[in-house]
Amino acid sequence: MTSVATPEVLTEQSVPAEAGQISLADIAKAHDVRFLLATFVDMTGKPCAKLVPVEAADELEAGAMGFAGYAAGLIGQKPQDSDLIAVPDLTSFTPVPFIKEGLAIIHCDPHVDGKPWPFAPRVILKNTLGRLAGKGMQAKIGAEVEYFLVNKDPDGSLSTADSRDDSPRPCYDARGVTRMYEHLTSISEAMNGLGWGNYANDHEDAAGQFEQNFNYADALTTADRVVTLRYILNILAEQRGMTATFMPKPFTDRTGTGLHFHLSLWSGAEALFPGDDGERGLGLSELAYSFIGGVLEHAPALQAFLAPTVNSYKRSGATTSSSGATWSPRKASFGGNDRTHMIRVPDEKRIELRSGDGSANPYLAIATAIEAGLDGVAKGTDPGAPSGPGEARPDAHSLPATLLHAVEALRRDPVILASLSGDAEIGKYYADAKEEEFLSWHNQVSDWEIRTYLTSI
Repeated sequence: MTSVATPEVLTEQSVPAEAGQISLADIAKAHDVRFLLATFVDMTGKPCAKLVPVEAADELEAGAMGFAGYAAGLIGQKPQDSDLIAVPDLTSFTPVPFIKEGLAIIHCDPHVDGKPWPFAPRVILKNTLGRLAGKGMQAKIGAEVEYFLVNKDPDGSLSTADSRDDSPRPCYDARGVTRMYEHLTSISEAMNGLGWGNYANDHEDAAGQFEQNFNYADALTTADRVVTLRYILNILAEQRGMTATFMPKPFTDRTGTGLHFHLSLWSGAEALFPGDDGERGLGLSELAYSFIGGVLEHAPALQAFLAPTVNSYKRSGATTSSSGATWSPRKASFGGNDRTHMIRVPDEKRIELRSGDGSANPYLAIATAIEAGLDGVAKGTDPGAPSGPGEARPDAHSLPATLLHAVEALRRDPVILASLSGDAEIGKYYADAKEEEFLSWHNQVSDWEIRTYLTSI
């Protein structure tokens, strides 16, 4: 996250300040958009959409676009329940002509029976941000979206899309970036065309792994952008015969894929994290330290949202990689400009939350992290002194070893369990689904088991 001011949303979302005086159909027609992807995500982060012709934009805006919620995915519905109604947020209107001429994405808030659906991730984040606003604060978020470019071979195995990208330590390799020039520049131009402020595109730590950075914004806008960028990356990679994957650990011997969030709290134009912290030396305010304390206190339960898949824990549990580092914290620690900790403090205006991975749903990850931090602020939680370089304090929580451990931590944490729209039943629903996901994997016989046990006795 840079200190560059957030650009006006007019370029990206093409909605003037008087959005309430203009219709979705008018906005679409003004940008030569013929079809709208009315989009929301389920709790796993899967993008769900209907392709709506501009001639039906008024119906979409009026709340006439229904989805069978149970069919859409993990979003708190049963087959007998009322339709999810996709209510578009006009400020999220995003033309994507680089994917298909005349196409735009618009993010929607699912409603049921006329009310925002509390299981819907975007609704959950908006509820958290409403609570934050009630305390006179706003959150600004930057996101680092990492991903692999791969091919799926005939035998089902994965290989790096660039066959020459095979170094054990390829991070920042100029040659790897150059070979992927067409892909990287197409994504960069797309982001800049939307007004996101792409400022860097680099080869990450693993062969086949990349990251493309854009400016920070308010929390909801950044979460929308992460969802949109994943969609753009998937489609443009497919058009070049590749697969863009956000799977946390697609290769056993390589670094995994993170989704790091840079988070700061503001009151209007005033940054609330800078302060005179005396001997701790990070230049943070007491509010910032209490926020950090809350995140660290609830860290085990938060991992159910920051690292929400079975595969996540193959990344966080790795002891090394071909490059020599995993870049994935194993303890709930914080420190200065040190990437070994769960919370890195690169400067006095922000913290970087580093334990999330590429499978995280950005709405849920941001919402639960803010709720954890707010609990710390309310309690005045003291995180203690920062940990030293490369070493967590002895009293730091260990992060969960598996998804099942994360689910158990979530069930034991009443604050995080009730952080989804303020309803513990939604947290229990999510925990049950994630336990089922773990057990579904656990019930499969793996190649490792056959190699290890077939003739062991």
